[in-house]
Amino acid sequence: MAKRIESVDILRGFAIAAMILVNTPGNWSHVYAPLLHAEWHGLTPTDLIFPFFLFIVGISIHYAYKNKAKGMPTYKKIIIRSLKLIGLGLFLNFFLPYFPFVSDFETLRFFGVLQRIGIVFLISAILYLNCNWKALLGIGIAILLGYWLLLGFLPLPNGELPTFDRAPNNWANYLDLKVLGTHMWQPDYDPEGILSTLPAIVTCVLGILVGKILSVFKNAKILLLTSVVLLVLGYMLSLWFPINKSIWSSSFVLVTSGWGTLILSVIYYVTDERGIKFGSIFKYVGMNAIIIYFLSSFISKTFYLTKIGDENIHSLIYNNVFVHDFINDKLSSLFYALCVVIFYLFLAYVLYRKKIIIKV
Repeated sequence: MAKRIESVDILRGFAIAAMILVNTPGNWSHVYAPLLHAEWHGLTPTDLIFPFFLFIVGISIHYAYKNKAKGMPTYKKIIIRSLKLIGLGLFLNFFLPYFPFVSDFETLRFFGVLQRIGIVFLISAILYLNCNWKALLGIGIAILLGYWLLLGFLPLPNGELPTFDRAPNNWANYLDLKVLGTHMWQPDYDPEGILSTLPAIVTCVLGILVGKILSVFKNAKILLLTSVVLLVLGYMLSLWFPINKSIWSSSFVLVTSGWGTLILSVIYYVTDERGIKFGSIFKYVGMNAIIIYFLSSFISKTFYLTKIGDENIHSLIYNNVFVHDFINDKLSSLFYALCVVIFYLFLAYVLYRKKIIIKV
């Protein structure tokens, strides 16, 4: 535990806590706007959360594998970990609390958050082991530019001109519809789809490069400067390629990585440079990030699907504990989500006190 970089664990834990907060409102019809994703183009605080986590995965790859030798033992561990993440994600998509414990295969969603983490980790880790920082930077630039040119200029097979809109002639949506069919999050698109996984890999690669910068310079000011460069490039590119989480646009990659680096620079300065104790509870979550996220998703889904009388467990708790005439609906919904977050913060603290780190 002592060898871990505190600021990275804090940012990772904060991202997981934020994921739980936005994923478990009391009532989806009553949620404050900042706790929702942008409908299509645009950026809300909620849109930052998942790319932050992939960005931190990249930083962790650098520190975990910088002294590892290439070879089958290392590749085997990477592949096994990736398959575990994908398997957990598929389990959540399959799971029902009633016999036969699986959902209808015809509408089973193949992709998801954990699946994307697993795929991005696998490819990024292998790239890291085989490429120097210049090659990684070149690969990242090539993917971001190629993705922009593909989605913005290459005609579809039917001759239609491409668009960035939520439409069938958006290349990301077109490919998902052709390959995945009914196995998507929405009938017309999947935010963790096939083509958008490519720029998501770049989010992780940028995390690797920032991790290298951090390990070489150990200086918050350098991180701050890096964040400014990423933010300027991202917002400039957004003039031609809109910021969009659903298709993980190239500008989205740069802007979210920029904000992630900026926040990391502040936390690193406070905790690792100045030695000020800050955000320890998020550090505990960050040390068991995947298992905390998996449990929160598993339990939340169980609450929605398990009925007691005419209500499911989620509605029963929310309506009887959090809904009151003197509290508006959005605030009641937020209080429920905050209580869920507090529960998992406490669980993370217990795991830390018992020195339990569950690696996936």
